[in-house]
Amino acid sequence: MTYEEFYKKFHIQLNRQQSEAVRSIDGPILLLAVPGSGKTTVLITRLGYMIYCAGIAPEKILTITYTVAVARDMKSRFCTYFGGEFDNRLEFRTINGICAKIIQYFGRMKGEEPFLLVTENEHITKMLADIFRRVENDYATESDLKSICGMITYIKNRMLTGDEIRQLDEEAGFKISEIYKEYRKELRSRGRMDYDDQMVYAYNILKKSPETLRYFQNKFAYICVDEAQDTSKIQHEIIKLLAGGRNNLFMVGDEDQSIYGFRAAYPEALLDFENNYPAAKILLMEENFRSDAKIVAAADRFIQKNVLRHEKHMVPAKAAVTDVEKIVLKDRYAQYLYLAKAVENCGGQTAVLYRNNESMLPLMDLLERMGIFYKVRNVELTFFTHRIVQDIRNMIRFAMNPKDTDLFLQIYYKIGTYISKQDAIRICEISRQGDRDVLESAICYDRLSDRTRKSCKLIKTHFGQLLSDRADGAINRIVYYMGYENYIERMNMDSGKLFILKAIAQNEISPQRLLERLDELQEILKGKQNSPQSAQPVILSTIHSSKGLEYDTVYLMDVVDGVFPECVPKNLKTMNQRERAEYEEERRLFYVGVTRAKNKLSIFKLNQKSTFCEEIFLKKKKAFSQEGFEKFLEGLGEGAIVRHKKLGEGVVVELQKDKAVIQFDSGPKLLGLKTLYEYELLEFR
Repeated sequence: MTYEEFYKKFHIQLNRQQSEAVRSIDGPILLLAVPGSGKTTVLITRLGYMIYCAGIAPEKILTITYTVAVARDMKSRFCTYFGGEFDNRLEFRTINGICAKIIQYFGRMKGEEPFLLVTENEHITKMLADIFRRVENDYATESDLKSICGMITYIKNRMLTGDEIRQLDEEAGFKISEIYKEYRKELRSRGRMDYDDQMVYAYNILKKSPETLRYFQNKFAYICVDEAQDTSKIQHEIIKLLAGGRNNLFMVGDEDQSIYGFRAAYPEALLDFENNYPAAKILLMEENFRSDAKIVAAADRFIQKNVLRHEKHMVPAKAAVTDVEKIVLKDRYAQYLYLAKAVENCGGQTAVLYRNNESMLPLMDLLERMGIFYKVRNVELTFFTHRIVQDIRNMIRFAMNPKDTDLFLQIYYKIGTYISKQDAIRICEISRQGDRDVLESAICYDRLSDRTRKSCKLIKTHFGQLLSDRADGAINRIVYYMGYENYIERMNMDSGKLFILKAIAQNEISPQRLLERLDELQEILKGKQNSPQSAQPVILSTIHSSKGLEYDTVYLMDVVDGVFPECVPKNLKTMNQRERAEYEEERRLFYVGVTRAKNKLSIFKLNQKSTFCEEIFLKKKKAFSQEGFEKFLEGLGEGAIVRHKKLGEGVVVELQKDKAVIQFDSGPKLLGLKTLYEYELLEFR
């Protein structure tokens, strides 16, 4: 079947860039697809083209997707496009799915049973909690355990060395290197492996067993990879081995949308694609069919400032109708009131997007009080077990029962009592024996210095007054007057949790009532886990969970420095490699959030420093002038020495019709002349 026949029979409708991608079959190919450019349609159509036009057997094609749900959806969409004739002959799998097949094949070949896969998170969590208790001599919170699981995934997916793992100890706040070592030992002793181990074992098998490698290279002569920017280092290495026979590899992704660094996503593989695969071909899909042209223009202007990316521009297919809206408000608290009113009678599907899970809790609290229906896309409960939240709860509970020695032993060293551990234990014994308040026992304990006794009297007074405060006043008392702020700083904990806690507390008349409300919100959130996916027009979601989705209207909240972006390097011009990588991922996350909006995008501009707001609402593109453009071209002859605002000093080595090849220290770059002129990216020497 010719392409024209294929095109007519299946009613294919593609633009030039999409059509080129569909017809590119052999060799290593990287397709860089901007948001809303129809990458899934192209991937599915290309599979049909490979079978009907190129005569490739479906069994020879492996399509690797990011999740099982996406694999199912792709298979379903293929059948919708081309019928069910090849339903059971095409392979749509996650990387873990193909790794499981590698391990099973090797086990059968060797006559050995592979380790069993641990599929229940509860089993892993219980194992890690026991290990944490042994290593740290302390009990792990739910938040600690989530952090540990994330770091173990990062270690395995990034293929870190022993020294690199040990360097994580200080950043983690606990001995992750020791916990990781014990965890691996525990899994092996039980004959078990986790999902990350599947990839580690499959990689090692492919490296050490030529027979297994040959089998899978012959089995899958063509490999397609979706969402390549979210693929980890070890996943890229496995794919590289599998494709190594013929290198018929088709990767679809966009490093501008790589936002899963905490899960060990490795966008560097896209940037190094041409180095890793000689004779590689880079294709672009730059037309956005989703968003209003003004949203597209703002997003593209923003992402152009990233350095760790390929040269490309997102262009709109839709007309320019509505400006990106800047909502100027006093502070973060004002957002909640504004949003509650805005979403009460919204038309079409509206999403409120944010960087951090807990950002939505004060808004959710308000929506519940107002009886406004909504859907939470990503239910996350670790806020309620975070150490700061637990500490505040424990201090309020101790104020309610000042004889509770167990609570006292959990909080005394976090506030200004200045009691040693040995004295604290003895004071609790005296308190239990005399059935009296713990702090009263401390004041009467003759082994304390006068200064320590005076501190205990002050803390006792605060606890006595705490229950008469409003809820937010009680938190302020604990943090600023009882010394808890010093403990937070000393332990380098995330003080952002305090803001969320105080925002919820503002609506409660007493500390006791705050404890009840936290329990209520936790139960409400648990109930949201099983609510219908699309029952409500109002969606609350992290940007991470909204990736791949689109909404009629999007509100971006908490876009302030320290929250989103989480941190800004002190000097953007001299930041080191790690700072740049982390900061550019924050920028990519903002870019992904912006490009979820189809028709209307609103961003809150609060009375706080916001690097992203300042940039998104500052139009830098100069008006095009043919005379100015021609003058610009006159200074751009071959051999001219120029300085690019992002790439540094370079030499013009070739001028084409609408592009220039400029040699930089990092290598030659093909850059659009019009872009260089309009965004004033070049300075001439």
